[in-house]
Amino acid sequence: MAESKNNIITHGLSGKVGDLIVFSQRNGKTIVSRAPKERVGDYTENQKEHQRKFQKATLYAKSVMKDPDQNQMYSAAADTSKGISTYNVAVADLLKAPDIESIDLSGYTGEKGDVIRIKVLDDFAVKAVTVTIENEDGSLVEEGSAVDSGFEWIYTATEGNKDLAGDKITIKATDNPDNVTEMTQTL
Repeated sequence: MAESKNNIITHGLSGKVGDLIVFSQRNGKTIVSRAPKERVGDYTENQKEHQRKFQKATLYAKSVMKDPDQNQMYSAAADTSKGISTYNVAVADLLKAPDIESIDLSGYTGEKGDVIRIKVLDDFAVKAVTVTIENEDGSLVEEGSAVDSGFEWIYTATEGNKDLAGDKITIKATDNPDNVTEMTQTL
C-alpha cells in the first residue's frame, strides 16, 4: 500500500482504476493499494464466523453513534489525528473481550470479609466483574459483584465457607458491548 503526499494529480482521488489499483481517503491522505481479487471458492467456517462477528461489531458501532451518552464515552478514546474515529473505537471494543489477567486468592480463607483481587484488562473499559463461589458438590456458597478500585477489582466475601477443599471460584468480566470472559479456579 502506498501513500500519496501533496500530489496534485491524486489529491482527493478515490475509487478503482481498472482492475489494478484502488485510491482511497484515510485521515485526509490519499492511499493507493492493489485492487482486490475476486474470491474463488467457499468461505471456511472460521471465515464465516469472523464475518458474523465483524457484522455484529459494525451494528454495535452504529448504535453507539446514535446514542449520545455512548457516543460521548467512545469519542473520548478516539484520536482523529491518527485516523481513529469514535466508530473505530466502538468496533474494536466489540471485537475484543475483556482479559482476566490474574486472580489473587491469597486473601480468601473462607471467612466473611475476606478479599479476592482480580486484574482485568480491556481495550476500552470493563463494565462489571462478578464472582461466584461454589462448594465441591456444586452448591452455591455466594455470588456478587466486585468493586473497581482503579487498578484491580476487589470482591469482599459476604458468607463464611468452612471447607474450601475443591471449591470453585468463577470470575466473569463484562465490557460495554457485553462481551463476557470467564475464568475458574479450584481451591
